[in-house]
Amino acid sequence: MKNLIILIICISFVACKRNILDIVPQDRIGENVVWTDEGLVRAYHTSLYNAIPHGFYLHMHSKYTDEAYNTAPDWSGAGHFARNTFNPDNIGSASGGDFWGSYFYYWNRGYEYIRKVNVFLEKMAETELDFSDKDKLVAEAKFLRAFIYFELIKRHGGVPIVDRSYELGDSVKFKRATIDECVAFMEKDLTEAMPHLPPRYPSTDANYGRATADACKALLSRTLLYAASPLFNPTHDKQKWIKAADAAEALLNSGYTLYPDYRKLFILPGGAAQDEIIFCRNFTTANGHQAPMNNLSRRYGAYGGWWASNGPSQNLVDDYDMLNGEPPFTWNGNVQTINPASGYNPNRPYYNRDPRFDASIIHDSSIYHGDQFEMWVSTDGNSWGFDSYKQSGDNPRTNYVIKKFMPDADVPLNWQTFYTNAWPHFRLAEIYLNYAEAKFELGDEATCRQYLSLVRDRVGMPPIPATVTGEDLRNRLYNERRIELAFEGHRYFDIRRWKIAHIIDSRPIKGMDIIKNLQTGATTYTPVQLLVKLPYEDKMNLLPIETSEIRRNPELEQTPGW
Repeated sequence: MKNLIILIICISFVACKRNILDIVPQDRIGENVVWTDEGLVRAYHTSLYNAIPHGFYLHMHSKYTDEAYNTAPDWSGAGHFARNTFNPDNIGSASGGDFWGSYFYYWNRGYEYIRKVNVFLEKMAETELDFSDKDKLVAEAKFLRAFIYFELIKRHGGVPIVDRSYELGDSVKFKRATIDECVAFMEKDLTEAMPHLPPRYPSTDANYGRATADACKALLSRTLLYAASPLFNPTHDKQKWIKAADAAEALLNSGYTLYPDYRKLFILPGGAAQDEIIFCRNFTTANGHQAPMNNLSRRYGAYGGWWASNGPSQNLVDDYDMLNGEPPFTWNGNVQTINPASGYNPNRPYYNRDPRFDASIIHDSSIYHGDQFEMWVSTDGNSWGFDSYKQSGDNPRTNYVIKKFMPDADVPLNWQTFYTNAWPHFRLAEIYLNYAEAKFELGDEATCRQYLSLVRDRVGMPPIPATVTGEDLRNRLYNERRIELAFEGHRYFDIRRWKIAHIIDSRPIKGMDIIKNLQTGATTYTPVQLLVKLPYEDKMNLLPIETSEIRRNPELEQTPGW
């Protein structure tokens, strides 16, 4: 009987073995099924937008630049950038996203989504499903592919162009294209996409946040500006600057306006009525973010050393103009001196500054959410304000806290709240600055001053005087971009495409020591050096490719110098 039972079991196993192995997995949807169902195709298409890393990842990109200083700089590879010690062997540590990082090393994610886009385009070319908006879906995918390529070229220069999908086991060798070939490929995608996309969506439209023709124009403006910049245009080819100017000009009269309140612009909920943001990452209460809790101090319940320890730097604070329009400091190489025409008072360093300073940065004596911030330490060192770095490792050593993107007092600050303010990928102020830069490089200084002044006028800052010309105007142009776009992910790449990173990155990162005499109430402010980087090398203008990637593909050239 026992032997009979064993025999029956064996026969049953053999009979059903093939069926067991042929069962479709129940925990996921098979790839072939996706392309036979319109709803699944649309879901796949929507997921392609995850290719674009928004800036609400932990600390945004400020931790990689002179915008901020982090007392725990080793998180997600940021420490290697803080000290200029990144290389092909450790660059992958900056590839994380979401909780720990910002996809700063974007190679793997970029090519993962390029493949997904290519699959989508190929399937749409052969599908028998009847899509009423097929051309629009294809156009959005091409916009996303161009966006991904921009993220790659600004990090690595020319990269392999992959315009079709490959399967595991396919024999293929990828080589770098030139920067001009990559830009041409992106320009083709964007030019083909524009006619099939609406110029823009109203902020109340369910499609707000998806690609539009104007988003294509904005991406093209940024791409062509980079392509014309010294890093990628060493011969100063004038035609590249003309293309950059024309691309920005295409958006100047498209119905966008600067939002009147710079502070509120960055805390508007996704879809709020405004006419400055051209393309953004939208959020809802069901799909929100926690950027405020990622950037505020111990006062609001952050975890020891994890969050607001990434504080704005004194370097950035020093570059906000005075209210009279004058820079508080002048530079001669790495020597900084007070500009006597500015009226800057080192005993009142936060008085009479560009309004964007108070809109973007919390400092000692700032009032935020009804609380007065206290970053001081007593003269004897035995007591300190609640927001001092001595109170908690969670308070920034720089003694500044990021305010930009942080909500007003009518919005609670806690871990239970999911915030819905949008991340602005493109906004009109950037287009004005792109246009100003291209016109400056073409010798049209009057137009450069005009558009810089339009950006400044929004916050009540004086226009750039006609007497500011030549290299002085270039410095004002560079600084205006630094201030207007602070913490929006531009600074790291701007100083490299301008080829001034060897100057900027050789300056120590500073904070402010605030000493208070408890008997007299007098307070002194003394800048303090927090970090000195290793010497900057020209090869650092572009990121290396991870060693493991080079080993997998020996025909792929490493970034020059690495």
